[in-house]
Amino acid sequence: MRQFKDNAGRIWTVDINVATLKRVRGLTGVDLMQVIEGTLIEKFIRDPVLLCDVVYAVCKPEADSAKVSDEEFGKAMAGDAIEAATGAVLDELISFCPSPRDRVNLGRVLQATNRVMEKARDLTEKRIETLTSESELDRLVNRMAPPIPEPPTPGSSSTSAPEPSASTPGP
Repeated sequence: MRQFKDNAGRIWTVDINVATLKRVRGLTGVDLMQVIEGTLIEKFIRDPVLLCDVVYAVCKPEADSAKVSDEEFGKAMAGDAIEAATGAVLDELISFCPSPRDRVNLGRVLQATNRVMEKARDLTEKRIETLTSESELDRLVNRMAPPIPEPPTPGSSSTSAPEPSASTPGP
């Protein structure tokens, strides 16, 4: 069994067994064993509401005992709490897998997913650093605003006389 702490300071226990799988499937329509195929993790990453619904279904007996509604549970799930809950659920799923080979393979899928996510975060950070650098900000401002003319230098005329045209009579 794994535990995580929500943003209200409550400690939740994640225990994956057959009853948990049936409860999650019945309440959310999610088959947690899809995690072996590798598609469920992507769904969770893309849909934190679905993820929190699944976590609530996993923790429902404990939530019922504590008289915590799904609404209250959801209000306490953001940021680090979601990441901790995700880790607890996925680690428990690995432990639950009946086949040692499935446990190993699922562990490898999770490691690969974590590496991909870290690389994506690294790329995002680099892009943000580039976008917020002074030189990049100056370049963006220059593209959006018309160039400001240089002020005249001391001693130069602020206006220049037009060149005489050929049609203008001379003195």
